[in-house]
Amino acid sequence: MVRQRVVVMLKEPRPGRVKTRLGRDIGMTRSAWWFRHQSTSLLRRLRDPRWDITLAVAPDHEGLQSRVWPMDLRRVPQGRGDLGARMGVQFRMPTKGSICVIGADIPGINRHRIAQAFKALGDHDAVFGPADDGGYWLIGLKRTRPVPPKLFSDVRWSTQYALCDTIKTLPNHRVAKVQTLRDVDTVTDLRALANSTKA
Repeated sequence: MVRQRVVVMLKEPRPGRVKTRLGRDIGMTRSAWWFRHQSTSLLRRLRDPRWDITLAVAPDHEGLQSRVWPMDLRRVPQGRGDLGARMGVQFRMPTKGSICVIGADIPGINRHRIAQAFKALGDHDAVFGPADDGGYWLIGLKRTRPVPPKLFSDVRWSTQYALCDTIKTLPNHRVAKVQTLRDVDTVTDLRALANSTKA
């Protein structure tokens, strides 16, 4: 039976290694602490019999040995290169079935939103979960056709153009979008998140 798979891109939560933009606002130790607890909560929320979860970890060796993440979840190294190169490795794995790749720093991700993304792949080749800063929190591919050789080429990461640039690397693909969510890069994002949970 072909299984759907969710790949979570994770870095070891060490001060100065993760969420450095947030760290410049609140301190690198507090930033790493936030990421560790956010990603742990995310993995707990995402467990579901409808899909398998794979952790794409970095740095490769340390991430594979880490005791931070649940030991029962499959782990693979992210490898080298920019974000596009590292995500591209996941889509080119010799496995069958639809794959959705997500980041670990978006508090709004839950099982319902992942299920919506996989449902969108029923009649689309690709799906994106846009972020409100012009990037995206999810990219999924049905993988019933070869992965485009230039997937993620020339994407302007960490800019307002990341989503548009990525869609351009998927020529002749039927692309769907699901709900826009906010990622957390700065203390302003943290405050907006806190205010939204109070509303």
